Amino acid sequence: MKLKVAGGVVNQVPFDWSGNRKRILAVIEQARQEAVAVLCMPELCITGYGCEDAFFNPFVQDEALEMLFNLVPESKGMVLTVGLPIAHRGVLYNCTAVLCNGEIVGVVPKKFLAGDGIHYEPRWFKAWPTGEVGTIELRDKDFAFGDLHFDFDGLKIGLEICEEAWVAQRPGAMLAKRGVDVILNPSASHFAFGKLQVRKGFVNEGSRAFNAAYVYTNLVGNEAGRIIFDGGVLIADGGQIIAQGERFSYRDANLTVGVVDIGRNRVLRSRLSSYQPDSSDTSKLCRAVDFKLPEAPAGSTKAPAAPAWESGPAVKEEEFTRAVSMGLFDFLRKSRQNGFVISLSGGVDSAAVTLLCRIALDLCAAELGLENLKKQLGYITGVGAAKSVGEIAGRLITCAYQATANSSENTRAAAEAIAKDAGATYYQWSVDEILQRYKSLAEEALGEKLSWQKHDSTLQNIQARARGPSIWILANVNNALLLATSNRSEAAVGYATMDGDTCGGISPIGGIDKNFLRHWARWIGQNAPEGGNAFPSFNTVLKTPPTAELRPADQHQTDEDDLMPYDVLDSIERSAIRDKRSPKECLESVLEAFPATDKAKAVSWVTKFFKLWCRNQWKRERYAPAFHLDDESLDPKTWCRFPILSSCFEEELRELQL
Repeated sequence: MKLKVAGGVVNQVPFDWSGNRKRILAVIEQARQEAVAVLCMPELCITGYGCEDAFFNPFVQDEALEMLFNLVPESKGMVLTVGLPIAHRGVLYNCTAVLCNGEIVGVVPKKFLAGDGIHYEPRWFKAWPTGEVGTIELRDKDFAFGDLHFDFDGLKIGLEICEEAWVAQRPGAMLAKRGVDVILNPSASHFAFGKLQVRKGFVNEGSRAFNAAYVYTNLVGNEAGRIIFDGGVLIADGGQIIAQGERFSYRDANLTVGVVDIGRNRVLRSRLSSYQPDSSDTSKLCRAVDFKLPEAPAGSTKAPAAPAWESGPAVKEEEFTRAVSMGLFDFLRKSRQNGFVISLSGGVDSAAVTLLCRIALDLCAAELGLENLKKQLGYITGVGAAKSVGEIAGRLITCAYQATANSSENTRAAAEAIAKDAGATYYQWSVDEILQRYKSLAEEALGEKLSWQKHDSTLQNIQARARGPSIWILANVNNALLLATSNRSEAAVGYATMDGDTCGGISPIGGIDKNFLRHWARWIGQNAPEGGNAFPSFNTVLKTPPTAELRPADQHQTDEDDLMPYDVLDSIERSAIRDKRSPKECLESVLEAFPATDKAKAVSWVTKFFKLWCRNQWKRERYAPAFHLDDESLDPKTWCRFPILSSCFEEELRELQL
């Protein structure tokens, strides 16, 4: 028997009841047109995964249940799974409801909750005990509830819900012993660099080891602000991926279909001498359903293949480009802002943010076409009449170069080149008059002149802060989203001016290190992401070493002179923060990674890092939200908690000097 199965991908918004329902229905309609027998929708797709503490709100739970019952009739002729929170016996569970032919045939609560890193599921949900089943009353009717699998006239289907496939005690192993033919994995799996290969591994292995077809599906888009979901349905059969859905798609609803061979899998299982079926009575764990799943017709849909970039030499560069640009695009339209505003310095950071805004428009138009891009942004005045992506960019992206006496012609020219490449509306002006007025006010109050010899940090910071009010004016006038431009390396050591270059509602590159940004800038200056364009203006930006340009030009200020080489800084950050190593261990890792480095210099770098890291936690607490890109995030609200006050590792650092 061959069966047509599918994973549905939707770009949801927390408790957007009408919008979420519309997108789910769009996938169901696609599945019906493809004659799909089994459709798996993502985890918590009814409410959205990112509802946070609103999951506790009874009205949110009630609305989710209302939508579930509204979706029940849509399951005519197929098996359909949808995710939602359900309260049972006074606590909340992360559940997948299994619908079939116009009925709820059972509800499966999640047994292993994601509670590490950016995931806080144990805060809201309870884990369901393995092997426990019972009933739940919903709308005055009892339904099967618990660690269930389902028998559709002899064909068995079970579930591994997201995190359950990542743990050592995978439920799939028990499902295999029960003779399950198809395992569905409804997920809300956040994007991180390289994560696709891990997913492919457990999907392939699940199919091979469990002798079952395996369907993995996921959310897509920037759902709630910080987390980016990349979609990417995976369907495996016989231990091989037979269909892979597009990642980072700008479609709000999408379907990936595959045809799996149930008969072949059963033969493979029967031939395995190592296969040991569960000989105990598992009847209570099985919900029999009087419905025969339709076989896949001959010549069924050819399964889609992965795009070329997924296996190319620049996967990380492509993933970064697509994740951040999609994050920006969704943040813009879901917050109903009219565009982006960026204070361009002529450096890599602000240039990257600006061009990622343009890339978002290019990739959306490449996938959906200009008219659908305009439809996505139709709430913004003037977008509907645009004749090109360039016209839309000019309407949506606004940049300003704000010079002081310390600014150079090189950075001004680089900023102008970037804005031109992005098609942005561009302004340039001087803030020197404002800066001098601030300085005069302070000098009059203090009764002394401010000098670079005595007040270096003060004079640097006021320059950055003097740029804040005017760039906020542009954002307010345009009802646009002001983008902060600090990167993760700067956040680690507090190399940023609060209320200056940290101004903004979102910090798109706050989750990535400076070293990679410089590498990416060289790449995007010469290469186009698949479906996009290259930006040669970055070559102008890279001519100047990274510099804040806050000291007089004759001091030749550079970031790395102020701090340390960025590759060293990033290496220490990974050792100290990601790997939780002591100052002594970090010193050893620096000497190993950079063998030509003098030990005294290495000690100074490690000491500086730890002192600056500890002193600047208060800054990280105040940074605008950043997109999560990997397991090296410094975001104190979702990943890396650290005390605002501490001893700054004084004793440990003292030992380094001995």
